[in-house]
Amino acid sequence: MAQGPGRTTAQVVGVVALAVAVTAFLSVAAVRHGFFDLKVYYGALRFWAHDGGELYDFLKPGTQYGFTYPPFAALVMLPMAYLPWPAAIVVSVTASVVVSAVLIWWLLDPVARRAGWTRWFALAVALCLAAAFEPMRETVNFGQVNMLLLFLVGADLLRLLPRGSRWAGVGVGLATAIKLTPGIFVVYLLVTGRWRAALAATGTATGVTLLAAALFPDASREFWTAALWNTGRVGELAFVSNQSLRGVVARLDPEHPSTVAWLALVLATVAVWVWRSRSAAAAGDEATGLALTGAVMCLVSPVTWVHHLVWLLPALLLLVDNAMAAPARGGRRRVLLAAAAIGYAFLCSRIVWSWEKDFTGVDGFLGSNTYVWISLALLLLLPVRRWATPSAAGAAGGAAPAGSAVEAPGVAQLDQAERGPAAGQRDLVGGHLAVG
Repeated sequence: MAQGPGRTTAQVVGVVALAVAVTAFLSVAAVRHGFFDLKVYYGALRFWAHDGGELYDFLKPGTQYGFTYPPFAALVMLPMAYLPWPAAIVVSVTASVVVSAVLIWWLLDPVARRAGWTRWFALAVALCLAAAFEPMRETVNFGQVNMLLLFLVGADLLRLLPRGSRWAGVGVGLATAIKLTPGIFVVYLLVTGRWRAALAATGTATGVTLLAAALFPDASREFWTAALWNTGRVGELAFVSNQSLRGVVARLDPEHPSTVAWLALVLATVAVWVWRSRSAAAAGDEATGLALTGAVMCLVSPVTWVHHLVWLLPALLLLVDNAMAAPARGGRRRVLLAAAAIGYAFLCSRIVWSWEKDFTGVDGFLGSNTYVWISLALLLLLPVRRWATPSAAGAAGGAAPAGSAVEAPGVAQLDQAERGPAAGQRDLVGGHLAVG
């Protein structure tokens, strides 16, 4: 869409003003963790590579925290042991920012084109807002790997590999081998009938894990027989940062959290996820399948620290996508935009930390688990984009019309004409083990 210099100038000024506002917000709200987790990885890898120590024997001085990822993750991170500490920080921050920008672009660009937004402006605004998002800023400030894993899964499911490709599932497999919790995406491939992709994911994870075992047999033996099962290396289950169902149950009775109650909640949550994921897959809506699986992973993992909740980012972006596909003056658009704004605002607010010291009482139960309630709401209510099915164009007449966008797998690309009232009137509502 053509635009005049006046509009471009206004957009540049708007982005600069938003960036300044976000910077001011971060100067007040962001907690400086000093790249704590990155220091753990860096210290463990240097202890292992330079001092002749065992990878999983290392504990950051004065803490109970050590390297908690599988040996393949250590293999991937090993070059960091040969970098000076400032360079390791630069690599960590740059990698998180770059993959975050790419992933947001994949999800947001189709919305911008359908809505007629200036695409660079939409991305710039989204990146500023992402910087204020508590899970994102915690990921960067801790030096965590969450966005890298989300990128691998997103590249696999959304963008790079079409359904049926012999390489589909490789990204999921690599993410699973680095950190076990993305293994739920292998289950997602199974429950949605992608047997070949599930096999490729399993084979990839197994293959690189065996490679790491061949290279580092002692570390592999230690991880799979001891370190994996040492929950004391992870942290306190009842700690308010644990925004999983296990954390909810643990905060009800920190001394004797009920495993039975937690398992019952997990089974019910997984059942809902299977139903909703199959609905998304049947509609050809891979992006919503990714978002639902990210939400359920956060819910059912024994430990979901706040920084792990970057997996909710696709769901929030898809709420905006659904809103912009609804009629401009309809109540549905207002409701979906309000839901996205409220969820985002709470996930920027650090509200759960108000109950860090005392999470008893009704207010403690509701407030200390705020992010869990958001994850549950997204799992239950995120609309399935039935208008996003890639088969719609083919059913209507084969080849896409000249000038229309080519659909990337799982990401809807609809022309303006396809966003008529009928789309808005359809029923769109379809209603870690190793963590660090």
